[in-house]
Amino acid sequence: MLVFLKRFLSEPGRVGSIAPSSRFLCKEIMKQVPWQTAKTIVELGPGTGVFTKAILRNKRSDARFIAIERDAQFRELLEQRFPSVIVKQEALNLNDYLEELKIDQVDAIISGLPFAVFPEELRDGILREVHKALAPGGLFITFQYSLQLHAELQQRFSKVDIGFTALNIPPAFIYICHK
Repeated sequence: MLVFLKRFLSEPGRVGSIAPSSRFLCKEIMKQVPWQTAKTIVELGPGTGVFTKAILRNKRSDARFIAIERDAQFRELLEQRFPSVIVKQEALNLNDYLEELKIDQVDAIISGLPFAVFPEELRDGILREVHKALAPGGLFITFQYSLQLHAELQQRFSKVDIGFTALNIPPAFIYICHK
């Protein structure tokens, strides 16, 4: 928690919250993933690894899992905590990483990225990468602290469902986007 708060205070435009995601938010997000059929899972913005830990616990043993974290301190922490996880650096390079790893498409992308604080160009670029990477029927699951992203996601995905949990600091909206 202390590492997270320090990173937020030093770079609030890159770390979107003062605290890691709660176990309640994590549980709600994990419920959305089709664990029995998901062969490839990507996590964007894992931070300290709250979702990473849950993904590793829930995924099939043969499923591939890639985490993409821009912050160098968080990346180092993730590599130490989860040595079996492939950790990459930049969400804008998602499809390049998939090509490098010989992965055609992804079944689920779970994101903790703070889209609301990103410049429009960065947000647009990442969402374009996400959509391109997803297999038909794939899911993009993200949480935000407002409904600001809703219209943009509806334009990009065939169906967008919204959930909510008050048991997080701050409370969070959960977007479940279907390709």
